[in-house]
Amino acid sequence: MLYRLRQRSSDEGGFTLIELLVVILIIGILAAIAIPSFLSQKSKATDAQAKELARSAETTAETIATDNNGSYEKVTLTELKAYEPSLTTNGSKEAALEEGTHSATGYKVIAKSTNNDEFEIEKKANGEVSRTCKPVNTNGGCSSGDW
Repeated sequence: MLYRLRQRSSDEGGFTLIELLVVILIIGILAAIAIPSFLSQKSKATDAQAKELARSAETTAETIATDNNGSYEKVTLTELKAYEPSLTTNGSKEAALEEGTHSATGYKVIAKSTNNDEFEIEKKANGEVSRTCKPVNTNGGCSSGDW
């Protein structure tokens, strides 16, 4: 029985050097294809966070106006944060709101992502709402002026 085990182990061979090199080459080619697409995902994620932050600030601004008889005078960064504490205003590690403009008939909220793309939502006096972005990073979620 011991003889059979020795014979079986001597019959089994491993991989050749060529086979190992081919496998390593295939893995290298797949990595070269996949890695560049993964690198841009972080900037897209931070831009998506900034877009959502601007959208949340827009909803909060409408809530403030509802509480003030339709006037947007109180839509300031401080008031937005008081109404909705989850809105971030410190942009060291995540997207943050920046001070926009406000009047009795309209407002502008600005959110800036960590890669410095800016997303703006502006409500004009005629009720028209526009969404624009100022791209800094071309790999992010702000490739053109609108979103």
